[in-house]
Formats: sequence, structure tokens, C-alpha cells
Amino acid sequence: MSDFIEKAVPEKESFAEREILIENQYGIHARPAAMLVKTASMFNAEITITKGSINVSGKSIMGLMTLEACYGSMIRVTASGPDAMQALDEIQKLFEQKFNEE
Repeated sequence: MSDFIEKAVPEKESFAEREILIENQYGIHARPAAMLVKTASMFNAEITITKGSINVSGKSIMGLMTLEACYGSMIRVTASGPDAMQALDEIQKLFEQKFNEE
């Protein structure tokens, strides 16, 4: 009889970062914040959104609302985890589509 030991192999971690200009008319208000959280929550990545000196989780509606990220603001989105690049691609699409507001 042999002992079988299974070890979990950690997925490859990756890190990605992008700067994004907010071009939708009202910036990150409640609806875009909810869309961001919904999108970010689909991924196994830690997502941080930064405006100025404020860093918040991309999976927190309240955090995103504290950014006061209005039209014309520049934010930095970072992601770390096995699907970091995919997460950033999807988040960037939301901004490019102006959260379907226009």
C-alpha cells in the first residue's frame, strides 16, 4: 500500500498595470462603480484602483465612490493574480465603452 500525497500547484502569478482616462460624462458614480465591481469580481486577481494618493479595491463599491473620479480624471488600475491581464482587459473595455452611458 502506498501513500498518495497531492500537492496543489500554485497558478502562475502575474501583475499588470494601466492608466485609464475617464471619458464618460459623469465619471465613476454608483452605476459604473457597480459595473466595475461586478467585472472585477469575476477574476481571481487582486485589483486596485488609484486616483492621486487614494488606493481602493476594485471589488468595493464604497471604495470606488470615495475616489471622486469625475470626467477627465486619470486613474491607475493594477491587478495581480493568475488572470490579472484578463481582468485589466475587461475593466479597460468598460471605460472605453463609457459604461454604456452615451
